[in-house]
Amino acid sequence: MARDTSDERPIEAHDDLVAWIAEGEKPSPSWKLGTEHEKFPFRRADGSAVAYEGTDGIRALLEGLRDRNGWEPIFDGEAIIGLADDHGGGAISLEPGGQFELSGAPLADVHATAAELAGHLADVAAIGDPLGLGFSGLGTSPKWSLAETPVMPKSRYKIMMGYMPKVGTRGLDMMFRTSTVQVNLDFASEADMAAKMRVGLALQPIATALFAASPFLDGRPTRFLSTRSEIWRDTDRNRTGMLPQAFEPGFGYASYVDWALDVPMYFVKRGATYHDVTGVTFRQFMDGALAERLPGVVPEMGDWTNHMGTLFPEVRLKRYIEMRGADAGPRSHIAALPALWVGLLYDAEALDAANRLVADWTAAERQALRDAVPRSALATPFRSGTARDVAREVLAIARGGLKRRGRLDAQGRDEGIHLDVLDEIVASGKTLAERMLADFEANGRDIGRILATTEM
Repeated sequence: MARDTSDERPIEAHDDLVAWIAEGEKPSPSWKLGTEHEKFPFRRADGSAVAYEGTDGIRALLEGLRDRNGWEPIFDGEAIIGLADDHGGGAISLEPGGQFELSGAPLADVHATAAELAGHLADVAAIGDPLGLGFSGLGTSPKWSLAETPVMPKSRYKIMMGYMPKVGTRGLDMMFRTSTVQVNLDFASEADMAAKMRVGLALQPIATALFAASPFLDGRPTRFLSTRSEIWRDTDRNRTGMLPQAFEPGFGYASYVDWALDVPMYFVKRGATYHDVTGVTFRQFMDGALAERLPGVVPEMGDWTNHMGTLFPEVRLKRYIEMRGADAGPRSHIAALPALWVGLLYDAEALDAANRLVADWTAAERQALRDAVPRSALATPFRSGTARDVAREVLAIARGGLKRRGRLDAQGRDEGIHLDVLDEIVASGKTLAERMLADFEANGRDIGRILATTEM
């Protein structure tokens, strides 16, 4: 999220929260896709992390990009913490450990996403190169300890840092040492949302396997191919996970709202001040639990919007649907992620086929797959085969969906070209993580080489 929202409309009833989600409905001809990706800045000279301050720090990078592209700066107090294109474009923001994020604009197709990515990386290089900065596409920072990782000056992160150790053992690792790529997608109706949520949740572990690119932490292998995904398993179980209720009969907007209401909040923002309200659920807030601590503060729609952005299930519902299971990776992976999900979810025939594929999977099977893929990725056993077998079928469905969409680039190619890298991974059975591990062992176990070879 580029910036926290202020919306002073009072919340008067549960139905207001349901209606907030329903306002996201769009007819299929208006559907867009927005791709978000994070990357780790590092100093090319020595592979060290990049602090916020300094003539070659994160602040200098943001200021240089502001001057280059004319985007509006976003501030937290005196600190510039992001940039926003206020003419319908995207935004740049900072994750807690300096992960540099592009929240892409809503675009018509994956070709446009690839072009947006190329433009963004060109901008970043134009400012970062003179500063001696590189940017690594990996799901975890491979080298720096938590102590060596810088802390970005965002007020909400101070609150989260104090709360995370109370609800899980890996929350600080999640905040400071993980990086992801996700795509945000539209829905036409409550029924369409439910179908997309079910497919997305069931197949999210397959995406995790395909995009596994985080086998290192603290300068050494972790025994996981997606360490990022494993970290999420013990971050905060109140707000993460596979949302089994999405597979229950009658799942809809109200079901998701009821779950979100009972998740503890992080903060309430009034003006420029973030009030720590950790441990209080949004339902309790609506019932007056903060009346003494925050006199005169009543729940507003901005509070709900901010709260919905602090929930972290494998698929997140807001006024659009967010696919959240993939490690960050190289350029080709950034475009492949939206291609996969657009192919599966934006074509009626493909969505129907994907629903049939997962319809008889049990909750126990879905959870077992989710729990196992961080370690074994495509080799994870599933029923009579492996995750690789499922991935092969999923990619065929997605490629068919993209072909029927018929969105062509200047060379007359449909969006399926962006799936080629995933087809190659399935054909070889080797994820990017496994290839990095092999390179690491073949080249003197040099973790600095991993940073250099994964530069975007």
